[in-house]
Amino acid sequence: QVQLVESGGGLVQAGGSLRLSCAVSGRTFSSYVMGWFRQTPGNEREFVARFGRSGSTYYADSVKGRFTISRDNAKNAVYLQMNSLKPEDTAVYYCASSTRWSPTYEYQYETWGQGTQVTVSS
Repeated sequence: QVQLVESGGGLVQAGGSLRLSCAVSGRTFSSYVMGWFRQTPGNEREFVARFGRSGSTYYADSVKGRFTISRDNAKNAVYLQMNSLKPEDTAVYYCASSTRWSPTYEYQYETWGQGTQVTVSS
């Protein structure tokens, strides 16, 4: 059973940076596709980025060029470096794992962390 724990959220001014971390328990971390989603009140979770088993990455258009997803299989961790943050990036950010090949939608991820709040002030 995989468990995910996010950290690194907080309050930052527009234009600033934050780095989110997701610690993953389990011995088969490298076999999962890891993703980041975000959610604002009253809305569904929105795909942000994913890191595949082969090292491929994929981003939502809204964060492309500003956010970078990475993973460290030796540390069982996945990261989301967020630069040039905007007030519209304010959300709860979730880490998720999937056994599918190229998951992009919420229902394609089986396990979720508890989320970490990111607030970007203008």
